[in-house]
Amino acid sequence: MRPLRTRMTARRTDERHRASTPLELLFDLTFVVAVGQIAVQLAHGIEQGHPASAIAVFLVVFFAIWWAWMNFTWFASGYDTDDVPYRLFTMVQMAGVLILAAGVPAAFDDGDFRGITIGYLIMRAGLVAQWIRAAISDPHHRRGPVRTAVGYSVAQVGWLARLALPASVALPSAVVLALADMAVPLWAERAGASSWNPHHIAERYGLFTIILLGESVLAATTAVQEALRVPGHRGALAVVALSGLMLVFALWWLYYLQRAGTGLEQRRHLAYVWGYGHYGIFAALAALGAGLEVAVLRTGHPLEAADLVVSAAVAIPVGVFLILLWALHAPLVPITGIPGAVILPAAVVVLLSPLATAVLTTTGVILVAAVACSAVVALTLVRQARAGSA
Repeated sequence: MRPLRTRMTARRTDERHRASTPLELLFDLTFVVAVGQIAVQLAHGIEQGHPASAIAVFLVVFFAIWWAWMNFTWFASGYDTDDVPYRLFTMVQMAGVLILAAGVPAAFDDGDFRGITIGYLIMRAGLVAQWIRAAISDPHHRRGPVRTAVGYSVAQVGWLARLALPASVALPSAVVLALADMAVPLWAERAGASSWNPHHIAERYGLFTIILLGESVLAATTAVQEALRVPGHRGALAVVALSGLMLVFALWWLYYLQRAGTGLEQRRHLAYVWGYGHYGIFAALAALGAGLEVAVLRTGHPLEAADLVVSAAVAIPVGVFLILLWALHAPLVPITGIPGAVILPAAVVVLLSPLATAVLTTTGVILVAAVACSAVVALTLVRQARAGSA
């Protein structure tokens, strides 16, 4: 029988067979709600013909969602005790994420970030309490947790003060505070190397990738529903659904072709670049779900958004994903990873495809993206098979 409370000490960084816990998987479920909210709101902004403002809010709100998940994930990798206090503090963080998700519509519609900030405050309170507990329980690594708790607390005061600032400086202040937040782990690291398991971190990132791809799966499902309901556009909707499924499957396959766990184990000094760079990868996947949703709605329904914009809402996230996937993993898996000579041309084709929307239509652009990503998967598999048999 497990004790109600155990001493919180840093876990071994070379711990073998470290996998995600049931609590971590439950924690991830709260982000299904948050990601769903932000994808819906971005889709509405694109549909209504003002994508630029919607994207600006999307990037700020998604940072809050991504950073909340990041904070929990990296802490859990180093200090997960799975005792009663740990579980209760995790529940507090989950409550904060749900409140944050509930505040997403107000942020998009009215520029009101109070709900998101309150949710962030609750989430941050649970996290800081965990770091304080680690500092008390693990004197050999105390300086790092203390710095982290202090840094996050100061940054949170800044997020609260931001609510009193005029709307004209809302975006610049968010950027400054985001950079300050991201600087905290770097500052804490200078007090001593943090304890995290490379294979556990790689698995957690892969699971969050699947959560984000879920929004695109939902869009493909909606396309099938619309095809059954709207007889005049069944062919186009069927192509969108099939192409969307192909695209999701190819992107998932591409992500798991990169053996990040081994790379992080061998090159721990690249962890921050890899980890922080995933903001772009994850944001692109969330935006793709919104883009596919708009594309489905556009098939058979008039929208304020031009066809070129709808096509770009799908192609740009896919292109960004491909480029960042290669850029972040090339230093980690230089030999066994996806070759740049394969993935970068595919990214260029996808990014340029919206320019041919008048000929291809939005449905054709989605199909091009799906075929291009599938080709990268096939070519990479052939390359790896040849390297393995050599």
